[in-house]
Amino acid sequence: MLVVKHDELTAEEFIYMWESVWGAGPSLEQTRLAMDKTLYRVSIFDGDKIVAMARVIGDMGLCYYIKDVIVLPEYQGKGIGRMLIAELLKFINDHGIPDTDIFVELCAMPDKIPFYEKFGFSANEAQRLRIMHHVD
Repeated sequence: MLVVKHDELTAEEFIYMWESVWGAGPSLEQTRLAMDKTLYRVSIFDGDKIVAMARVIGDMGLCYYIKDVIVLPEYQGKGIGRMLIAELLKFINDHGIPDTDIFVELCAMPDKIPFYEKFGFSANEAQRLRIMHHVD
């Protein structure tokens, strides 16, 4: 049976999930700080095993950014990703100012775009720019 947990995702679980899908993860210290500063974390467990996670960062007023949506490969295609996004959007709705619009953004690989479009997300002409800044 799957269990949804709110704001309990640990740095260790985050790194485990990251490395299960994307390869070498960030440092434990860096991840602990990120978990502490994240607005909302959702994780899904199958028994004692974490199988999915996602989080939201933002300013609680005008914009939110959905980050690090991961479902372990063997659990994909079972509706767990939909559960994650529904939980994130519920958090945003529950914490938004009534009768206002909030900008919700995310970044997705091309093969995942159809999944997010089901929730109303759409691409625009803007390009994502990034730099991996090394802290000395």
